[in-house]
Amino acid sequence: MVTYSFISKKTRLVFLTLFISSNILIAQQQSSEFWDHVRFGGGIGLSFGDGYFSGTIAPSSIYEFDDNLALGFGLNATFNKQTNVYKSTILGGSLIGLFSVIPELQLSAEFEELNVNRTYDVNLNLDKENYWVPALFVGAGYRNGNVTFGVRYDILYDADKSIYADPWAPFVRFYF
Repeated sequence: MVTYSFISKKTRLVFLTLFISSNILIAQQQSSEFWDHVRFGGGIGLSFGDGYFSGTIAPSSIYEFDDNLALGFGLNATFNKQTNVYKSTILGGSLIGLFSVIPELQLSAEFEELNVNRTYDVNLNLDKENYWVPALFVGAGYRNGNVTFGVRYDILYDADKSIYADPWAPFVRFYF
């Protein structure tokens, strides 16, 4: 038995191809819009002196919901060495929230969790240390374009465990 269709197979194939193509274009456009709001930044630190070396790399990224609000995450890797004293490796991550009250004033909250692995010179007779240390920073800074200068305070600061010398710390933040 022969049946006739109002739409031929070729026409159905053309419509199916157009439908799939348009959905792919829409998905690419939506994906592109997502990436238009993502910013990358981070920090690099290098310090050295008489028998001392410290190096840090801390990449981060944020998603800007609008001109006032952004959320993101970061990673941190630090290596320290004091000749004949100790070596330490510090690895961890952070979550950050940024809020601009006005374009020039940026408030921030950042939770950081770091694993500290420290070994001492045998002659010092100190045990190897391996522990996690949290930090919760609240800060404020002056923002100019992609750069923010400011100060932050660690609410969870513990003088015995923190890798930072003081709960107050200046910062410079770049996001591109």
